[in-house]
Amino acid sequence: MTILVTGGAGFIGSNFVLDWLAQSDEKVVNLDVLSYAGNLENLASLQGDARHVFVQGDICDRTLVDRLLAEHQPRALVHFAAESHVDRSISGPGAFMRTNIEGTYSLLEASRQYWSGLSDEAKAAFRFHHVSTDEVYGSLAPHDPAFAETKTYEPNSPYSASKAASDHLVRAWHHTYGLPVLTTNCSNNYGPYHFPEKLIPLMIVNALAGKPLPVYGDGQQIRDWLYVTDHASAIRAVLDGGRVGETYNIGGWNEMANIDIVKTVCALLDELRPDPAGPYSRLITYVKDRPGHDRRYAIDARKVERELGWRPAETFASGIRKTVQWYLDHPDWVARVQSGAYRDWVSQQYGA
Repeated sequence: MTILVTGGAGFIGSNFVLDWLAQSDEKVVNLDVLSYAGNLENLASLQGDARHVFVQGDICDRTLVDRLLAEHQPRALVHFAAESHVDRSISGPGAFMRTNIEGTYSLLEASRQYWSGLSDEAKAAFRFHHVSTDEVYGSLAPHDPAFAETKTYEPNSPYSASKAASDHLVRAWHHTYGLPVLTTNCSNNYGPYHFPEKLIPLMIVNALAGKPLPVYGDGQQIRDWLYVTDHASAIRAVLDGGRVGETYNIGGWNEMANIDIVKTVCALLDELRPDPAGPYSRLITYVKDRPGHDRRYAIDARKVERELGWRPAETFASGIRKTVQWYLDHPDWVARVQSGAYRDWVSQQYGA
């Protein structure tokens, strides 16, 4: 038995692959283009492991995807590959349209052709699992109910619009062609191997370097936070038992304001790696808010709990401590991902 994973060298994808092979001997074929956020070092522990087959390639390369499906005959395709950074989508939306929309279309068509040629038994067992985001639902007011799976789509950034489009394509390929699909919409992930352009790892690496900790606007934007290995376990649960054609929201039941996240990271660093110059919170620097910044996201994850019995294992307190400790324990990984291109991006986005 085999699964095909797209984007399996990225942050969430690599954590999923590592978790999958820790739980199962089922082979993973891992297709990743290795963009700036894809990092094979995340998968170094699998070097020489015959259960992991890595292929560098683009999900828009239909010939390649067709070949991988024909050669490896997977029982499922788990689709992580995406451009995912909102700031990058604002300054350069084209890459998001290509990867998130055209790439998903390419995978759907390749999967449809492959699936239609399977035996009846294999056809019934096959799944196309599309991994998406809560950002497709738009923004919530302070007292609005959390996002349920029935929430109207109201994407507000080029990133979330591209993911909303991909969700709609997945739904259409199920309803029009019968392709057996599953969609999960997750909240903000955090944990090991997170590329340091996102909030939590950026705060950790900047604090350790004595650099400013840039906080957009007033820092009161609220997100639900999900530890990445909890996300991996949720995907396994949905892939194993989710109803075909259904959407499941995956959240951590951890709503927190960005400024409180930053202060929590600072407090943990004060405890675990104190700075002789003083508390890390001295480095907090408020910067101009991003255009169209959504104020609040919150996930109602009762459906996946009710139907599949899944709940996150980590609290935010336990998950954030593990995350900060991981970055303290892996300075070489951090140094290697902080390429010149990455430093240029942070400088461009947040100022000197």
